[in-house]
Amino acid sequence: MALIQCDFYSETLQKDTSMTVVLPQGTNKSNKLKTLWLLHGYNGNNTVWHRNSAIERYVSDLEIAVVMPDAHKSFYTNMVYGLPYWTFISEELPEIARRFFPLSQKREDNSVAGLSMGGYGAFKLAISFPNRFCCAGSFSGAVDLAPRIKPSEPGSGWRAVYGENPDISDTENDLVWLLKKQKKKKMVLPQLYQCCGTEDFLYDSNLSFIEHLRDLEIPVTYVEDPGYEHSWDYWDLKIQHYLKWMKESGFI
Repeated sequence: MALIQCDFYSETLQKDTSMTVVLPQGTNKSNKLKTLWLLHGYNGNNTVWHRNSAIERYVSDLEIAVVMPDAHKSFYTNMVYGLPYWTFISEELPEIARRFFPLSQKREDNSVAGLSMGGYGAFKLAISFPNRFCCAGSFSGAVDLAPRIKPSEPGSGWRAVYGENPDISDTENDLVWLLKKQKKKKMVLPQLYQCCGTEDFLYDSNLSFIEHLRDLEIPVTYVEDPGYEHSWDYWDLKIQHYLKWMKESGFI
């Protein structure tokens, strides 16, 4: 495998930014690679998956690329007081990455996953653009986000992302609203994989989101793991399980 630290300029962000990329060595450029877009959490950046998990080793025999971008503390959103990270992640990043590396554009060749804030971002991408991804994974994700946002909470960062009176209910930043919208349009959604530890502070959020999925009759593979908290011990384990699930499901 090759590990590439790619620094580049983003026209969308109007600044330099980075992505970390894992590629199989000896890839024929005429053969486009299946790609896992792997997203970081609120306190992370493009390097955290590689520094805290053995992701490079886990994909070494799978012949897929892994693209890990930097999205700051944006919640994968066009920030009210910040930068347009949603446009960057959903539009510009795939175009740039495919210019640099031999990555397939086909729906069946693309998956997205992430931890915590990145789990929210992964599901947001997959539900917003079901024609782009075959599957999506959320590990300890902030998936039922709307009820958690407290505008008066000191230091929460909500104001920078969502504005003075942050309420994302029934908007494109609300995953439940997005699900209902796509269900109404009879869109074929990507296969969803969701997991959370029972001691995680986002456990209740994951339970409520699962109930929404069941109410909407949207298929999901859901796993909860007793005793696990919001930590890399859990996410390193679950990325292995997700890759195994992808393989058994025929996605890779």
